[in-house]
Amino acid sequence: MSAAHRRVLITGGAGFVGSTLALAWKRATEGVEVIALDNLKRRGSELALPRLRDGGVRFVHGDVRTPEDLDAVGPVDLLIECSAEPSVHAGYGQSPGYLVNTNLTGLVHCLEHLRRTGGDLVFLSSSRIYPIAPLRALPLEQHGDRLVATGPHATGISESFPLAGARSLYGATKLAAELLIEEYRAMYGLRAVINRCGVIAGPWQMGKVDQGFVVLWLARHLFGGALSYSGFGGQGLQVRDLLHAEDLFALIHHQADALAGLDGGVWNVGGGASVNVSLLELTRHCAALTGRHLEIGGDPDTRPADIPWYVTDNTAVTQATGWRPRHDVASILADIHAWLIDHRQALEPILAG
Repeated sequence: MSAAHRRVLITGGAGFVGSTLALAWKRATEGVEVIALDNLKRRGSELALPRLRDGGVRFVHGDVRTPEDLDAVGPVDLLIECSAEPSVHAGYGQSPGYLVNTNLTGLVHCLEHLRRTGGDLVFLSSSRIYPIAPLRALPLEQHGDRLVATGPHATGISESFPLAGARSLYGATKLAAELLIEEYRAMYGLRAVINRCGVIAGPWQMGKVDQGFVVLWLARHLFGGALSYSGFGGQGLQVRDLLHAEDLFALIHHQADALAGLDGGVWNVGGGASVNVSLLELTRHCAALTGRHLEIGGDPDTRPADIPWYVTDNTAVTQATGWRPRHDVASILADIHAWLIDHRQALEPILAG
């Protein structure tokens, strides 16, 4: 860990990813002050507070939409921007105000804080910066219980994938944030790296249909509740890669340590070709773990932002850092299952159907 990063601020620090990073950072680095800032808007984020306290992480109840909350934290050596409205469906049929104000205006406030007081930035962007229509146009074939990509992107989506086209307001806020970060690098000398993350999963994720589906799927098998294969014919063939939050921590910790050489990097980061699953396959995994076989409904209608297949091509980030994900699908699900069992009393009211 860089000796310069002795004071680390994690925005969205009581969320699933933010709290995982905060606690792992504190465990991995002696003498570092880790601060988690969060507005506690998402149900279940309050469960992180005793964990953060017991792990030696300082919690600040604040909001990136309010610059004064960042001012109250004071100068930091490293800011890891995890705060976000994370749903790709946000804004459809409703006001996009919270989405834009959190994901874009909040990022501007973070950039301004670093411009005024110094410090480096790690920004968590998203695979959803890639446009919907080209992703839907990928040539796909059904192989057993999943879709498989053929053609030039068969091994995954790389950073060279075309950016022209609509990508959802969520994806647009993330791409716009990336552009602003690059301008702050050029104009003000900000040091920053950007990780375009795929599906992140692991314990302490309060799963919903539109964000955190892996936890939701396993929790419904364990606690009860309805599930449905939604979109693309309602067959459950769509595929995503999965990234354990601890694997993301390992990458970001390395990036911070080597930031002088990695400054300006923009990488796709995910489970990749070896860590991915279809919904049908996920159902089989969950049934095996819990001993429960649910009747899964089918909704053939595809929502505007849905895509049938996304697997990350990690080639660039692996070449730059040597990083590879360590957790496979089975170990990710095993970690989540153990967490659900150990904390059932607190989690069942939140995650049951």
